[in-house]
Amino acid sequence: MNPLKRLGRRRASVLSLLAVAALVTPGAATAAPDAVRASTLGAQAAQSGRYFGTAVAAGRLGDGTYTGILDREFNSVTPENEMKWDTIERSRGSFNFGPGDQIANRAASHGQRLRGHTLVWHSQLPSWVSSIRDANTLRSVMNNHITQVMNHYKGKVYAWDVVNEAFADGGSGQMRSSVFRDVLGTGFIEQAFRTARSADPAAKLCYNDYNIENWSDAKTQGVYRMVRDFKARGVPIDCVGLQSHFGAGGPPSSFQTTLSNFAALGVDVQITELDIAQASTAAYANTVRACLNVARCTGITVWGIRDSDSWRSGENPLLFDRSGNKKPAYQSTLTALGGSAAAQRTGAPSPRSATALPSSFRWSSSGPLVAPKPDATHRIAGIKDPSVVYYNGKYHVFASTASPSGYNLVYLSFSDWSQAGSATHHYLDRTAIGAGYRAAPQVFYNTQQRLWYLVYQTGNASYSTNPDISNPNGWSAPRNFYSSMPDIIRQNIGNGYWVDMWVICDSANCYLFSSDDNGHLYRSQTTVGQFPNGFTNTVIAAQDSKYALFEASNVYKVQGSNQYLLLVEAIGSDGRRYFRSWTSSSLAGSWSPLAASESNPFAKSSNVTFPAGTWTRDISHGEMIRAGYDQTLTIPACKLQYLYQGKDPNAGGDYDNLPWRLGLLTQTNSTC
Repeated sequence: MNPLKRLGRRRASVLSLLAVAALVTPGAATAAPDAVRASTLGAQAAQSGRYFGTAVAAGRLGDGTYTGILDREFNSVTPENEMKWDTIERSRGSFNFGPGDQIANRAASHGQRLRGHTLVWHSQLPSWVSSIRDANTLRSVMNNHITQVMNHYKGKVYAWDVVNEAFADGGSGQMRSSVFRDVLGTGFIEQAFRTARSADPAAKLCYNDYNIENWSDAKTQGVYRMVRDFKARGVPIDCVGLQSHFGAGGPPSSFQTTLSNFAALGVDVQITELDIAQASTAAYANTVRACLNVARCTGITVWGIRDSDSWRSGENPLLFDRSGNKKPAYQSTLTALGGSAAAQRTGAPSPRSATALPSSFRWSSSGPLVAPKPDATHRIAGIKDPSVVYYNGKYHVFASTASPSGYNLVYLSFSDWSQAGSATHHYLDRTAIGAGYRAAPQVFYNTQQRLWYLVYQTGNASYSTNPDISNPNGWSAPRNFYSSMPDIIRQNIGNGYWVDMWVICDSANCYLFSSDDNGHLYRSQTTVGQFPNGFTNTVIAAQDSKYALFEASNVYKVQGSNQYLLLVEAIGSDGRRYFRSWTSSSLAGSWSPLAASESNPFAKSSNVTFPAGTWTRDISHGEMIRAGYDQTLTIPACKLQYLYQGKDPNAGGDYDNLPWRLGLLTQTNSTC
C-alpha cells in the first residue's frame, strides 16, 4: 500500500500490458505429484499445526526409494546417529559436522523441520569422555560440546534432545548411573539445559526418554518430578520427548493421560521415536489420536522409514515394508491424522482433490462492514489494508488509517461480523508503535516464540511483537527486518515505492515478500530459528508489467495440500483494483497461473455479486480468513472468505482522502 499513489493517470495502456497470462519467474521448481499433495503424513499433520517426521540415516540418502518416501511423506527429520557425540566429537576438541550437515542441509532444501538428536547421552559416547573422573574437566567438556554443536546448527534446528535417557529402568524413579551423573551429580541435567539455552535461545530444549509412556510407572513419575521442579525454578525446558518404542499392543491405556499431565506443566510433548512391533493398525491409530487429543503434543517422529531401516527390523515395526510399499498401518495413521488415501499407481492420472482450489472463482460481497471512526486527534478519511485472524472466539482486525495528514494503524475485535461496525477502534499511534508513517499491517502468531507479530511498512519493513493480541497497548516499538532497502529492490524499483511486506513460514524457513508498484514481487528468506533476524538472499520472485503485478501480495498455505496460493493486486483496464492468483508447491519455487487474468480474475467486481447493492467497483488490498492464526498462514481450500477494502465508485480526488471501507467476500462456487 503506497500512500502517494494517484489513480487518474493509469488508464491508457493497461489492457495491452495485461496480455501476459503468467508471471515470469526465475528458477523454476519441480512440483510434487498431484496424487500426494493432500494425502501424506506430513501434510495432514501440518493441518493441525503439527509435524510428522522420521529418523534419517545419511548413509541411505543415495537410495532412491528411501529418499522418495522421505521427500513425499515427512515434514520433519531427526538424524539417527549423525549428531551423536561419537560421530561429532570422536576426539576432544575435534568436531566432524559432515554427516550431520548432509542431513541438515537436505532438510532445509526440502522445507523439512529438523530435530537435533542428541547432545548429552551416556551411550554412543567416546571413551575419552566416559573415562573422565574430574568434575571440572567433565563439566567443561560437556558445556563445550553443547555450545559448539548448537552454535554450528543455530537457526537450523527446531528442537534439541538436550539430554537423552538419563533415568533408570525399574522401580527406583531415579537417574541411571552414567559418567555424567556419577561425576557431576544429578545437577548435570540442569547444567546441560542452561548451557543449551545460552547457546541457542531460539531452539526448543527437550528431555527425551523411553518407557515413560505409562503414567503409573516409577520412571515416568521420576521424569515428571524433574520437569515440574525445572518449571518451578525457571530451569529452561520446553518439551518432553516420549520415544514410544511399543510392543504389538501399542501404547498403554494411560498414554494420553501421560501426555496431558506433562503438557499441563507448561511444556510441549513430542512422540520422538515411534515404532510398534508388527505395526498394528489399531496401535498406530491409537498413538496418533492420543497426540491429536493433547493440544501441546506438537509432533510425531517414527524411528525409520522402511522395516529394513529399523533397529527393530525383525519385528517389522514401521509404516513401509522392505520394498517401500505402504502397509495397512500407514493408512490407519493417515486416517487418524485426518487424511485420505492417495493414488498409488505409478503414472496413473492424478484425481483432482475434492478440496482443490478451482480454476475460477465467484464471490458474494457484504456491504461495508467497517468504516472510520474519527475522534478529536484522528481525522480519518479511509480505513484500509486489513489483516485478520480468528483467535479465542474473536476476529482480530488490524488496518491502516488514511488521512491527508498521514497513515497509521488501528485495531478492533468482535465475535461476529454483524458486530464489526460497532467495535471500538484502538489507535496504535497511542502505543509504543508510535506516531508517524505505519501502514499495511499483517498479523500472525509465532508458535516457536509464543509471540504475536505485527508486520507493517514504515519506509522499511518493520514489525512489533505482543504476547497478547487482545491488548492493544502490548505492542513493542517498531523494529526493522532490514538495515536498509536490499540492493536488488533499489536497482529495480524505478519510480515505484517499496510496499506491502508479507511474512510466511514453512517448517524450515520464513520468507518476506514485498512489492514495488513497478511490476516486481521480491522475496527474502531466513531460517525459522533465526526469525525475525537474518533476512537475506533477496530475489525477484516474480515479475510482470507494472499494473499487472502492482502491490498488496498475499501468500498462503492451502490446507490439506502441499500447495501455496499467491494473490497480487492489479489495476484493470477500467482503472479499478482487482486480484490475480497463482499457485506453487514451494514458497521458494515458481508460480503457475490459477485465476490470473482480467477476464478470469481471482476477485474483481465482474465476478462478485452485491446483494445489498454495489457499493464498490474496486476489490483491493485485504486478507483471507485463515484456518488458523500461526506463521504458516494456512487457509481452507474451499468456502473461502476475503476481507477487503472498497470505496464508493464515484469517489475521486486525492488518494490519501479516498473513503475506503472494509467488506467481506464469501466464495459462492465452493466445491465442498
